[in-house]
Amino acid sequence: MKRITEERNALTMHIDTLSTKDVLTLINGQDQQVPKVISQPEIIAAITQVVDAIVACFKQGGRLFYIGAGTSGRLGVLDAAECVPTFGTSPEMVQGLIAGGQVAMTEAVEGAEDSEAGGQADLKAKQLAANDFVLGLAASGTTPYVIGGLDYAREVGAGTGALSCNQHALISQHAEFAIEAPVGPEVVTGSTRMKSGTAEKLILNMISTTAMIKLGKVYGNLMVDVKPTNKKLVDRAQRIIQDATGVDRATAVDFYQKSQSQPKIAIVMINGNCSLTEAEQALAATDGFIAAALEYLRQH
Repeated sequence: MKRITEERNALTMHIDTLSTKDVLTLINGQDQQVPKVISQPEIIAAITQVVDAIVACFKQGGRLFYIGAGTSGRLGVLDAAECVPTFGTSPEMVQGLIAGGQVAMTEAVEGAEDSEAGGQADLKAKQLAANDFVLGLAASGTTPYVIGGLDYAREVGAGTGALSCNQHALISQHAEFAIEAPVGPEVVTGSTRMKSGTAEKLILNMISTTAMIKLGKVYGNLMVDVKPTNKKLVDRAQRIIQDATGVDRATAVDFYQKSQSQPKIAIVMINGNCSLTEAEQALAATDGFIAAALEYLRQH
C-alpha cells in the first residue's frame, strides 16, 4: 500500500529557509487543499453511507464508538465529548476510544497503537453489541489498534466504518464502509496532525452533526437539544427559544423556566400553544422532531 501521508512534499522542501510569513503562507496554502479534497463527490458519497448507517444504529438504541491512536484517537475523543453539550446526548451515546487510554490524550503511550488486541479489549470493555457502530480512525490507514477493533466489531455484528487519508488504506479492508480522504504529503513530512488531522476533524464534524440533525436535534439551524450547563449555554438556550419562536427575551426566559430548561420543549409549547405535558407527548410521538411535533398538535 502506497502511503502518501508519509511522502515528502515537493512544495515544502526548503521550508526551513523561509521567513516566518512565508512559512505561514505556505502552510495555509496547503491547508486550503483539505476541504477541496473532501468535497469530491465520491468522498461525500462515502461519508453519506457512514452517516446513514450510524443513524440506523442510533434508532435501534445503539452507540457510536470512534477508535484511533495518536492524533486520530484524540480527535475522536474530542468529537464524542462535544456531542454531549451541543446535542444533549448521553455520554454513552457517542464515545471515543484512544490507544493507551485516557493518559494518551496528553502523552504518547509507547507501543499502544501497535496492539490489535488492545483495540479488541477496549471495545470488549464497553460491551460492544450488534446494534452499535465502530468508526476506525487512522490517517495512515494502517494502525493495528484500529484494525483489531474493527475486526472485533465485525465479529459481534456491529456496524463498521474506516476513516483514513490514504487511498487503498489497509483499514478500509476491515470495515463495511470506507472513507478515504487523500490530502497529500504533509508540510512537515509524516506530521499527520496537520492536513490529515484537519481532514479527519472536518469529516468527524460532518458525521456527528449530520447524524444529530437526522435525529431531530436541530430545528432550522438551531441546536435545540443544547444542554445549558453554564451561563453562556443558558444564554444560548434562551436565545434559541427567541430565534425559533419570535418572542421577546422575557417570554423566552419564562418558557425556558416552564420547560424545565429544555429549549426544544419550550419551542413546542410556544409555537404549538400547548402545555408542558402536551409538548412532551407530541415530541415523544414524533421521535423528537419539532416540525413533526407541531404538525401532530395541529392534527390532535
